[in-house]
Order: sequence, then C-alpha cells, then structure tokens
Amino acid sequence: MSGASLVRPVVLRGRTAPSRVLFGPHETNLARDREISDRHVAYYARRAAGGTGVIVTEVASVHDSDWPYERAPRAADAVPGWAAVVDACRPHGALVLAGLGHAGGQGSSAYGQQALWGPSGVADAASREVPMEMEQPEIDELVSGFSAAAVLAAQAGLDGVEINAGQHSILRQFLSGLTNRRADGYGEDRTRLLREVLAAVRSGLDRDATDDRVLGLRLCADELAPWAGITPEQGVATALAVAGAIDYLVVVRGSGMSVFATRPDLHVPPGFNRSICGTVRSALGAAVPVVLQGSVVDPAFAQAALDEGIADLVEMTRSQIAEPDLVTHVRAGTPERIRPCTLSNQHSIVRDPRNPIVSDEAEPRAGHETEDPPGDSRTRTGRARRSVLVVGGGPGGMEAARVLALRGHRVRLMERADRLGGALLLTAAVGGRERMGVLVPWWERELIRLGVEVETGVEADVPELDAAERAGTGVLLATGSRPGPRPYMSDVPVLSAADFEAGVLAAGSAEAALDLPAGVVVVHDPIGDWTGVGVAEQVAAAGRRVAIVTRDAVAGVQLSRTGDLVPANTRLQRAGVVRELYSLLRGVHGGRAVLEHVWTGERREIDCAVVLDCGHRLPEDGLWAAHPDLPRVGDCIAPRTVYEAVLEARRAAAEFDAVA
Repeated sequence: MSGASLVRPVVLRGRTAPSRVLFGPHETNLARDREISDRHVAYYARRAAGGTGVIVTEVASVHDSDWPYERAPRAADAVPGWAAVVDACRPHGALVLAGLGHAGGQGSSAYGQQALWGPSGVADAASREVPMEMEQPEIDELVSGFSAAAVLAAQAGLDGVEINAGQHSILRQFLSGLTNRRADGYGEDRTRLLREVLAAVRSGLDRDATDDRVLGLRLCADELAPWAGITPEQGVATALAVAGAIDYLVVVRGSGMSVFATRPDLHVPPGFNRSICGTVRSALGAAVPVVLQGSVVDPAFAQAALDEGIADLVEMTRSQIAEPDLVTHVRAGTPERIRPCTLSNQHSIVRDPRNPIVSDEAEPRAGHETEDPPGDSRTRTGRARRSVLVVGGGPGGMEAARVLALRGHRVRLMERADRLGGALLLTAAVGGRERMGVLVPWWERELIRLGVEVETGVEADVPELDAAERAGTGVLLATGSRPGPRPYMSDVPVLSAADFEAGVLAAGSAEAALDLPAGVVVVHDPIGDWTGVGVAEQVAAAGRRVAIVTRDAVAGVQLSRTGDLVPANTRLQRAGVVRELYSLLRGVHGGRAVLEHVWTGERREIDCAVVLDCGHRLPEDGLWAAHPDLPRVGDCIAPRTVYEAVLEARRAAAEFDAVA
C-alpha cells in the first residue's frame, strides 16, 4: 500500500474509504447523557463532507464499570447515535467505525460510584486512586462487554470498530509492567487479554453473517518508561502477535505517567511518532495496514510518510478539527488554503472538569455545527456590496476582513504596525510558541485572494473614522490591548511581556532584546498561563539567571488544560529557572524584589535586576471611546485568546451583513 496518494481510496477488509486520512477518536463533550448526540452527528458529517476517509467516533465504554469522564459515551446507549452518524456520513463515502474501550484504573469513580477496575492494585499516577484487582469473573465480563459492544456497532450499521489499547485503556494497563503485576496467566502473558478481546470482538462483528466489518486497533508501542513500561521492542512484539486478528493498526505512545505524550501541544514537533510507526510497519510488512498518528498536520509530511513506507494511512485529527476541508483542498491542488492547526490544545483537549466543547481557536465553528451560529464564515451570495473599514490587523481584524470579503463586501484593513498579526506575532515570539505564528501567513494569503485592501504602518485616528462614517463606510474596531496597571513599584527596569517580545522581534533574538543590566531577571506571572513560563524559558535560554514569581502552587497552573503542565515544569527545572511559588511581587528596591507569601503574609527578598511583567492587559479602546456606536471585536473588548477574537469577528461581520 505504501507510496499511494494520501487522497486516493484505500480498501480495508473489502470496504473502500475515499482517502487515506483518518479522523481519530477523541473526547468532545458533545454527548447527551452518555449517548452519541446530534452534535456528534453534525461534527463527524462535516469532516466526512471534507473528504476524510475513515472516521472513528469518540471511544464508548463497553461496560458499566467504566465512566471515565462526565460526558463519556457508553456503547449500550450509543446505537441510535451511531446509526445517525452512519446515515450522515455515508453520502460522502467515509467509513465510520465505533471507538470502543474501557479506561480501567485511569477512569473515575466519581460518576459510577464504584471501584475502578485494573489488572493490579497500582495507584493511577494522576488520580492516585487504587483500582480493584480484577479476578476472572470481571475479566470475563470485560471480554463479553467488548463483544456485546461490537454486536451493537454492527446492528447500528457501522463499518466496524476500533479497539483502544492506547491511552486511557485497561488493555494497555494489562500490557504494561507498570500496572500489570499479576502472577497468573494474564501476568505471565500480558498480551492474553488483548488477544481474547480481539477474538471476541471479531466474533461479535461477524454475528450477523457479514465478515467484512473492519476491526482496527489503537496500540501503545512505547510508554516512555523503559524501566517497566511497554518498550518499542515490546510494542512490535505485541503488534506481531495480534496482526492476524486486525485489519489496521494505529501506533501511539504514552501511559498513565505520560498522558500528555499522546496528544502533546505545540512544544513537541509534529509527526513525533514517525520513527516508531516506521519500525512497526517494517516488522509487519504487508500483513496489516499501519496508521501514522502523532500531531500530523501537514499534508506534505503525511504524503512523505506514505511514499517512504512509514505508514499506509495517516491520522490527522486536530488538523481536521481546524480545517474540515483539508482533504478537499489537497484534492483541488489548493493546500495553501488549508487553515493551519497550531497544536496549542487550547480548545481541542477537553477532558476537563469544566466540560468545554471541542473546538479550534481559528475555527470556532468546530464542535458547534448544529448551531449555524451568526459567525458562520461560509461564502454568501446575492447580497448588496458595501465598503467596510476594519481598524486593526490582529486575529480579530484579519478574520473580520476575511469574512466580510467572503460575503461580498469591499474591505479595507488598516494596521498601525509594519505587518499584520498584532498580538499573535508577539505570542509566536515567545520561546516554544513559534507554531502559533502559522496562522498569520494563512490570513495574509486569504486576504490577498479575496481582494482585501491592506494598509500597514498607518494608524487610524478619530477624524479618519468620522470621514468614513460620513462617506457611508462601515467601520469595525479591532484595536487590541495595552498593558494593565502594575500592583508594585520598582526602581529597576520593568518591561511588559508584549514589549519584551516586540524587542525580540525587532532585535532578532532574546539575547539582543535583553540589553539590560546584568543580574537576575524576575518574571512576574500573576496569570499562570503559557506566557510567564514561555518568557522564563526564553530568557534562561539566552543565558540569564531567571526566577518566575507565581501565586500558585505550581508554575503555569493553567497549562493543565492543554496538557503542558508537567512538560513545562520539567523544562523550567532543566533550564535552571527558580520557581518562587505561593508568592506575590510587592516591590523592587535597590536590586532586591520583595515577595510576600499568599497564605502567611511572610515577606522575603530575592535578587532582581530586571522585571518582565506577564500580568493582565486592558483594552486599547481610545478610538471606541470616541465612537462608542462602532462594533468592536477581540482584545479591545476584553483581552483574551485568538478563539474569542475570531468568534467575535465572525459575529460582528454577520451582524454588519444583516444590517447592510
């Protein structure tokens, strides 16, 4: 199979998928109770319409002992939803498979109010909860649960199922020496349970006398814990042991000790599983198609993996959340129009007590397909053209200009800086955040394609707005933000994070931007997001001594939402950054920063030559104050993320369109 075109059909067990691109299983929080909902249906159908070849639905629990997160689907409740997904995707040709699994000791007892199941009584690294060690009756129930779920999937008309033996999986826990310390047959041969489950699932799929339903397997081939966990060598051995029972294999990595490694954020280079996937593919030969997984976001990279025999199919899940029409654009020869995926995980990782809906910062319609929101950016025709002035060339301004132009209006965009991008350029200048910048050239290309008149290095003023309104031109403000007040006094230089990163861009490096007094650089981080951590890493890499001051128990506490909390603190430790925890910065005097403990009020001092302030920002709303009748979007309403700026830009453009 290797060497075939990414967008050409592929046959799996006699069933033809229209492309070799897979949309993999992931948490969405789209469920209604524990059912596959109408929101799921619209979400998957949109990716099918965009040309994806294989869709694997969100993993459904195969037994009542498993309820891993509040909105986790359950196979027993999923049949009507599965059938609806099949009906919605079938016109587009995509194969639809049910993700099936059991989280075991990585689950939660909060919802089912019963003990977790596991191969051994080993506490989970994250929850610290000890599961009940399964005896033969529970093992038999689990195997029967997988078989019954397969029967239900076949009854729903699905093309097959994918069994999860990767992250959050009891099957991986049985395969691993980290969690399987049994002395019985399931410990002596750790592949035994997986082989029994696959045999039972095949039997369940074939129960309706149809033997062409696809059986896929998501298999962890490296737990990144070589002292006891699954190693690549063991992963290959397991793949060989089960190759005759499956129709395709997805190679993944990670364990309960490294959940962040399965879908890491933008600090990890795309395509990180390429090597191990190639190793497994070489061992299997042509025995079973192998799927490359691991932050694959570039169609050219994906095609190269096929050409070089690394894989037979490629999973591109997050990139299709960001751009549902990815395959369509590749087929049309317009890959430059694919909306890039930043891999920031700010909206695509949703296994979170807040229960956020899966989405993407530059495509907020993702996950909200049933709502047909006012911010829908699809092209509109048959409307009166009108002139519009957009002030500000950050994410909000660029997206507003793009959508207005798509809707047929004549758009002029003014940006006071020398280039477009606004705060997104500064974000991408932070150490480790470079990938955030991939959105800027995409917007620039779209604005050129749509004929938007772009003026950079020009600052709009009140008379300009007055003149535009007198001429009947619509005006939309996207003027960004400015530094907020600082709750401390300092007699050493203080730079905001934005000013520092602007200096990095102007000077070409952090070293050049830090042409400031020698000594310790104190990074003031009252927010706890990626900014403070990234700035601290960047300054340390420039050779300066750094201390990051945070009121929280851990640096970058909000990074738990994107999966980067543990990696970020590991990077800080390796870089030699001193973490001043539970601390408030009260002032800097004579080269000494005064810190106050948030609980006790105890004060102490540390050396400080420069402060880089990563505190809150305020709207840059001077123009709006003079024209409060004008619509505004993004940070000039309230400084937040790209997601809110893009969403508000679409809504404002749609409202303008309705008025026009």
